[in-house]
Amino acid sequence: MLTVGDKLPQFNLKAVVSLEKGKEFKDISNADQKGKWTVLFAWPKDFTFICPTEIAEFGKLNKDFSDRNAQVLGLSTDSEFVHHAWRTHHPDLKNLPFPMLADIKRELTSALGILHKEEGVALRATFIVDPEGIIRHVSVNDLSVGRNVKELVRTLDAFQTDELCPCNWQKGEETLTQKMQKAG
Repeated sequence: MLTVGDKLPQFNLKAVVSLEKGKEFKDISNADQKGKWTVLFAWPKDFTFICPTEIAEFGKLNKDFSDRNAQVLGLSTDSEFVHHAWRTHHPDLKNLPFPMLADIKRELTSALGILHKEEGVALRATFIVDPEGIIRHVSVNDLSVGRNVKELVRTLDAFQTDELCPCNWQKGEETLTQKMQKAG
């Protein structure tokens, strides 16, 4: 599995970006993220139980990520047509403000090293990638436990300070770097 300090692999995938007729699908690639932070999160399967809770929460907090110059990208090994059907039929997913990437050939999930060994689907992996394409954060859950999206916003805030941030640090609080400068 790729980890902190690795470069995010190149990708170009079909994505569902809308439910508006004629504007449903778009190709999304690394080039589209140039100069931005990227929060890439993967889920195992569409039409399941835990996955929509996470995806909807990313949707609710999308403005928080956007305000931080970060693009959220969702990813699974389902096709763009399955993503579209799921969004159409699940009330919490209808108005998602971020692309749902379709990795049906398992190119990106394989390159990231996040395929479940027995199931062959994506693990619940999250990558925070800086504007230069370098992975700064990785977290992975097994299939049965959802992630904490608010903690990912906090983690992004900490990385964007480019300073030393202590445990439980929150945006607006003094960083360790600032405390050391005052003491010095």
